[in-house]
Amino acid sequence: MKILIIEDEEKLAKALKEGLEQEGFSADYVLDGEKGQRRIEMYHTNYDLVILDLMLPLKDGITVLKNIREEGITIPVLILTAKDTTEDIVLGLESGADDYLVKPFSIKEFFARVKALSRRPKQSFLPELKIKDLSLNPNTKKVFRKDKEIPLTLKEFNLLEYLMKHPNQVISREQILFNLWGFEFDSFSNIVDAHIKNLRKKIDGNGKKKILETIRGIGYRLNS
Repeated sequence: MKILIIEDEEKLAKALKEGLEQEGFSADYVLDGEKGQRRIEMYHTNYDLVILDLMLPLKDGITVLKNIREEGITIPVLILTAKDTTEDIVLGLESGADDYLVKPFSIKEFFARVKALSRRPKQSFLPELKIKDLSLNPNTKKVFRKDKEIPLTLKEFNLLEYLMKHPNQVISREQILFNLWGFEFDSFSNIVDAHIKNLRKKIDGNGKKKILETIRGIGYRLNS
């Protein structure tokens, strides 16, 4: 799950990003309403949730929210704000927010709200992904090659899941960086190469038929 944080307090934005990543999410943040609205308009299909402050520089959160809803963008939005009157809450929800959380807030409640918004009916029980004798279950977070379970780190699991959702397609390093790590990572970072190397050892090692292919100079492909 990939989350966009629109929050002008950078210290809080960074803390939320780090906390979400520790919970297994991928997160980016921007610090003003204009950049936030532009990011949503350009990349809303890449995000699963927006965390939106209301008191933002350049463009306030309610304006951002109304504008994206008028454009037909239906991405879930969690308002996170110090504005706590009933009128503020009603305005936020009537403007198109899916939930409203008042600062200061409990981090446990914050994660509960995020997870609740991430559980859409069609995603409650996701189908198992299968390529040849490799299977991945998004619900149990388990991976098997033939009948043998393959232990993966959370990031390796997310990487494999992303590749398995795009079988036989060449996926660039930049696509992987954006979808699993976020905008702040250098496109020349070797972090993708390192994770691919570890993942390949686990799913293609010990004499197994190779299914994870490196396309030199372009990216990677999982062959079905």
